[in-house]
Amino acid sequence: MVLEKLGKSLHSGLQKLTRWGRVDKKTVQELVKDIQKALLQADVNVQMVLDLTERIKERALEEEPPAGVSRKEHIITIVYEEISNFLGETREINLDRDEPVTVLMVGLQGSGKTTSTAKLASFYKKRGYKPGLVCADTYRAGAYEQLKQLSEEIGVPVYGDQDGRDAVEISKNGVEKFKEESKDIILVDTAGRHQEEEALMDEMKEISGEINPDEVILVIDSTLGQQAKSQASAFKETTDVGSILVTKLDGTAKGGGALSAVSATGAPINFIGTGEKIEDIEKFKPERFVSRLLGMGDIETLLEKIEETTEPEDLDREKMRKIMSGKLTLGDFYEQLERISNMGSIEKILQMIPGIGMSIPEEEMKVGKEKLDRFKLIMQSMTEEELENPKIMNSSRIERIARGSNTSKKEVKELMEQYDKMKKMLKSFSRGRMPKKGSLENLLDEMPKDLG
Repeated sequence: MVLEKLGKSLHSGLQKLTRWGRVDKKTVQELVKDIQKALLQADVNVQMVLDLTERIKERALEEEPPAGVSRKEHIITIVYEEISNFLGETREINLDRDEPVTVLMVGLQGSGKTTSTAKLASFYKKRGYKPGLVCADTYRAGAYEQLKQLSEEIGVPVYGDQDGRDAVEISKNGVEKFKEESKDIILVDTAGRHQEEEALMDEMKEISGEINPDEVILVIDSTLGQQAKSQASAFKETTDVGSILVTKLDGTAKGGGALSAVSATGAPINFIGTGEKIEDIEKFKPERFVSRLLGMGDIETLLEKIEETTEPEDLDREKMRKIMSGKLTLGDFYEQLERISNMGSIEKILQMIPGIGMSIPEEEMKVGKEKLDRFKLIMQSMTEEELENPKIMNSSRIERIARGSNTSKKEVKELMEQYDKMKKMLKSFSRGRMPKKGSLENLLDEMPKDLG
């Protein structure tokens, strides 16, 4: 899970809040200490942590909750809002224009820039745009081959010159070629560089001056932690950085430090890399990100993931919203399990479902795929009536289903229990919004300990 340790620490602090009988100055100070500890362990700058938690404490002690909202719920909402604001804003690259959009990708060596460039191309292709890739890295051996291999994997054309040495000329020719071919977005991958490499920094400025990009995206490695701020600031002084893509958030405890440090430069974080696969990239939306971090789910991103992996004629978005609000039958449940197989990591999908991702021990996540396959077998042995109305289940039906699916009665009951848990949990949320009175506090306080 992205920032798993930070998420669990923050979530644990909020759970403690829900269990306190009365909220007073002492309990608010305890919560603030828990938040400070969690953020400092994630390598967030000390002064930034103090400033953030001072705002949380001030609001928690001074603000009166809105009508119908408990003080505990209001404090949880304050934490959610302040951490979201802490991570800055994001913005869209405008692709709805007549001319192709040119994007210059820059970053340090080893930041994952070339892979991220291909990920972005795949991201926009899935959304109906026509991308083109340009390899302007003439320094690193194998740079063109790497981008070419990735481009073949995602079905996107690439321009480059394996033997060329003039990165400025290659950039110019590649952009002109793809403009002539009416591509929607042209992504130019440049050589990884260091602040002290003056020649490379000068080359980057030359490329920028020649192709006049509509957007410059700086790729930052999250393992840098709070050091990411100085790197981002140095690039901003050299070229007009429009937005930032933070990589490797799935594999470091310092990700929180990197996100907060980069946002402090004023350049919006536009994308985050969440794994090694091409599909492991997502738009950075602070509110959604923090909602997931705190164990509150992220229904909107889950719906988008489903859209990406579903043929347009098979997609019923209104039905998906209905399901995600808890109004699902076993037949719906089966249909979604089928889709999960095409959506990537089960762990990443489950953390988008309110309350579920935080509750599953890592060792259980490893067997999740096998369990989902068993669940599908069980449901394949059910009648249409049973799938549409699970309430009719009784011992004889369960015994028949177990025989037909070559599973045990215990496994059939386990499926039914998981279905009920999922239904109740999803009912607490609608479209990823903050829940109604009572449900948020209960959700944090009564997380399921496992998935059966």
